[in-house]
Amino acid sequence: MAAAGATWALIASAATSPTVTYFRAENVAASFARGAVLYDRGADYMIHTSRRTAAGMAEVHTKDTDLIYVLEGSATFVTGGQVIDGKTTAPDELRGASIEGGETRALSAGDVIIVPNGVPHWFKEVRGPVLYYTVKVR
Repeated sequence: MAAAGATWALIASAATSPTVTYFRAENVAASFARGAVLYDRGADYMIHTSRRTAAGMAEVHTKDTDLIYVLEGSATFVTGGQVIDGKTTAPDELRGASIEGGETRALSAGDVIIVPNGVPHWFKEVRGPVLYYTVKVR
């Protein structure tokens, strides 16, 4: 019986230790309106409320894997290939003008795409605005 009591103590401890974070719908909408970081858990993960109205720069994140869930709009998205005119813009972040080669996909509402760290990616064409969640996992 002592083992069962110890197990319940661990479950109770785990259930009460983490902090729950809640964002009201109007705060999420305000974050999407400007395209922002909704939550930053530091070294673990971040949640972006992303908004695009035009093509962006090609990107490579050396540490972050992007989990992208499209809510609204559509875009042509390129992954892989070679970044053209790439420059380091922040630690572990590379940006460039475009991507040569790679795989092209049409993304639209409801789609999910996972871009592992180190893989070039680029919103080449945007029919939008495109609203999407990006969960960045380290």
